Amino acid sequence: MAAEITIAAPFLIMLLVFVGVVIHRGVDARIRIDDAAHQAARAASIERTPTAATAAAQSTAASALSSAGVTCASLSVSTSTGGLRPGGTVSVTVSCAVDFGDALILGVPGGKTLSATSVEPVDLWRSTPDTGSGT
Repeated sequence: MAAEITIAAPFLIMLLVFVGVVIHRGVDARIRIDDAAHQAARAASIERTPTAATAAAQSTAASALSSAGVTCASLSVSTSTGGLRPGGTVSVTVSCAVDFGDALILGVPGGKTLSATSVEPVDLWRSTPDTGSGT
């Protein structure tokens, strides 16, 4: 019995470490995507037009994920600018297909799409594009 435990213990320890690393990578990617959605929504909320807000959200999300070291097989940034007016809100959803291909040894799926949504308020006292004055 002791011989079997001695032989099996290193493999079980390696398995636990590997599972821990895979879980950590998934949680870390989730946190980074949440942060990218928050940064993108904030960037969109300070823009004056829906077109500029959408472009700012897209570039900010891509930049935030890149600087955080998250590589997306596909990145989707959806911006809701219907509330882009003083006192309104802007919503951004970031979806990233994260690759876990190097974890296939344990049967972990090769990738998973993670999504996060963030809603940011638009400054109540900001100027509007048509009047140049606050509300």
